This record gives sequence, C-alpha cells and structure tokens, in this order.
Amino acid sequence: MQTAITFWDKIADRYSRQPIRDMDAYTYTLDRTRSYLSREDRALELGCGTGGTARLLAPSLSHITATDISPKMIQIAQQRAEEDGITNASFATADLQNNLPAGGPYDVVLAHNLFHLIPDTEQAIAHVSDLVQPGGLFISKTPCLAQPGLGWKIKLMLAAIPVLQAFGKAPVVRSFTISELENMITKAGFSIVETGNFPANPPNRYIVARKD
Repeated sequence: MQTAITFWDKIADRYSRQPIRDMDAYTYTLDRTRSYLSREDRALELGCGTGGTARLLAPSLSHITATDISPKMIQIAQQRAEEDGITNASFATADLQNNLPAGGPYDVVLAHNLFHLIPDTEQAIAHVSDLVQPGGLFISKTPCLAQPGLGWKIKLMLAAIPVLQAFGKAPVVRSFTISELENMITKAGFSIVETGNFPANPPNRYIVARKD
C-alpha cells in the first residue's frame, strides 16, 4: 500500500514546477503573515513542500525551520534555499509528531494547505499547541471541503478522490467546514485573531490564532 511519503516523493519534481494557482490570494495572505512577524521571531513551518513560502518569509524572521514528510520535497527546498543565498532557514524531513528538529516551542508555527491531508486533523492541531510558546502564533491556510456552496467541479473532484487513491494518484483528503476547523483550533487552546477565505471557492481558510 502506498504511503503518504511515497506519494509526495513521487510527485515532488512535478509539484516543484507547478505555478501557484491563485497568486493574488497567495500574495495577500503572505503579506498578512509578514505583518505578524518580527526579526526576533523563530518560526516552524509544517508541511513546507519545496520550501517556497519559507524562503519568502525568511527575511522577516530570525530563523525558520521548515519540515515536510517527503525527503524529496526537502531536498528540493534545501537546494533552492542555497541557490537563493538564504542562510536563516533550515529544512528537515519530519512529520508533525515524529522527528521534529529540537528548538521548540516557537514564536510562530505555520501550516499551509496541510491539515486537510492529515487523517486525524483534530489530534494534529492539538499537537501544534505544544509547539507554540504562550502568546505565540499559529498561522494556517486550510481548504474546507465540506463547506456548503461548493461548485459542481469541486464536488466532482471530491467524488473522484477515492478512485484516484486506489491507483495511487491522490493522497488522503479530509473534508470539514470552516466552523469545524475553527472549533478544532480554539479547542486546542488558541484564540482566533484574523480569518478570511483566500481564495473564496473552495474556501481556503486563512487563520491567525494566538496561544492562550
């Protein structure tokens, strides 16, 4: 049976060449995230992929540690950081609960397009709370694929996922509403500071939350 690591390793090269689908939404949320950061902050990014966001945020931080379960994704991320001359970012192969580099708790934990790809989202978000220092921030973007009002194309895609999974063409995908996601975050001990959907459909929920 194909594991998540195998799946993401297999598509890493193709993933690294794909353009960002909605550059306006990405740029907006990147700027919002920068507004919460300082050059004294240490950050951890979970599910960093090929490290594009980590490289862009590095100049706004003291240091960023970026992790992903895929060794191939991390290899590409490290290579690109070296090519860009970024010296305050490090990359490591790790999942949320295993092999995370030492150094926490962090001022900021980031997770972009990750939590819908984890089988137990609630448990994963609860674990994030252990990685954020009191008063620190948890900043995430998560597609909410059970939100009412999704277009027919998205519904068709979701219906096809089990078939694609059977052929190793899709990862685990969880569906939940915005309310369900936000409840998981507040239950984990965070107070939500800012939210928005970028893009709006399907809603990719941008959330800034502060640890109580």
